[in-house]
Amino acid sequence: MKSMKSAISAMLLLSASVATVFPSDLPRPAPELAIQMPSGEQLKMSKFKGKVVILEFLSTTCPHCQKASQVMNALFKEFGPRGFQPVGAAFNPMAGMLVADYSKQFGLSFPVGSVTREQVYEYLQRSPIIMMTVPQIVFIDRQGNLRIHKDSNLDQEWFREEEKNMRATLEQLLKEPPAVKPAAAKPASKTPVKKG
Repeated sequence: MKSMKSAISAMLLLSASVATVFPSDLPRPAPELAIQMPSGEQLKMSKFKGKVVILEFLSTTCPHCQKASQVMNALFKEFGPRGFQPVGAAFNPMAGMLVADYSKQFGLSFPVGSVTREQVYEYLQRSPIIMMTVPQIVFIDRQGNLRIHKDSNLDQEWFREEEKNMRATLEQLLKEPPAVKPAAAKPASKTPVKKG
């Protein structure tokens, strides 16, 4: 009986950890993320609310990440005027020193900075006990919601035709209306009070 309870406890723990490793609660509000830029400034992702964003978590030494960045750059030239904004966030060792050369080497015209591994796990709501592959691609809609997350390990089929798939997803998200700002409250009208 005791071993049965232990087995059930172990299965429940495993189920909980799998849910943490591969969360399925999309869409959800995209958390704030501060990316350290080569200039020393911090770029906050909330700055891009109202745009459709592709955020790539990458390693500057990863050929798949380099390809994804170049695809995003080509799409930026095409879809940028319609409200598309790509962003790169490198988290490999010494990324802060490598991102400027990475952007220059591949002619990237969008911001690429660095973040810590902990920031990536927290942003993606992943368990740090599981090794993460790169790139990790996140689509954020105009309202600031994290809509789609593509993992290079789990979504290999999607990455085989990543340009076609990125383009189709962008087209879909760009058709959605921009974020609506709440209307300012109208001041109460001043009606003269008649004295009786």
